[in-house]
Amino acid sequence: MINKEPLNTNEYDHLSIDYYPNFFPKEQADFYFQTLYDTIAWQEESYVMYGKMVKAPRLMAWYGDEHAEYSYSGVMHYPQPWLNIMLDIKQHLQQHFHHSFNSVLANLYRNGQDSVGWHADNEAELGPNPVIASVSLGAPRRFCFQHKKDKTLFEMVLTHGSVLFMYAQTQHYWKHALPKSKEVVEPRINLTFREVVGER
Repeated sequence: MINKEPLNTNEYDHLSIDYYPNFFPKEQADFYFQTLYDTIAWQEESYVMYGKMVKAPRLMAWYGDEHAEYSYSGVMHYPQPWLNIMLDIKQHLQQHFHHSFNSVLANLYRNGQDSVGWHADNEAELGPNPVIASVSLGAPRRFCFQHKKDKTLFEMVLTHGSVLFMYAQTQHYWKHALPKSKEVVEPRINLTFREVVGER
């Protein structure tokens, strides 16, 4: 099932990532995409930017264990109960990475005009060294890392059925973003599996 393609990131300070371009075979990834697209309770969210409320340029949903509450962009999110298909994906990830996940943030990028800006997943609820397994389904999209201090850039393309595994001190030293793209017209679903350790 898994085809690992290690990335040569040794030259990048504290960028600890592993990329699996064909973690899920195409037929399985196709099934996951369509089922999730149809069954996730997608929501349009707003957040505060420079003192103003703005709409997020994507649709989102938060799922997980009952007490896996998570705050980001100034908004507290209370998890919806797991979908069976999410549990299936989570089981594959946990078996391979030997790490438990109790929550997942789902993002739907409807086309290339949907995006996410520079940020780090370093909220206190994720612990001192967050471990995140990011599943990509649908249209390939460019994904960028930027070092917080020296502004070094590292870019890659996340493809259909791939998994990007981020760990160690990556979130301390690097920000990441999914920029807009005029060329992309098809939707992409991204599932970022996390472990909320500061449960309330």
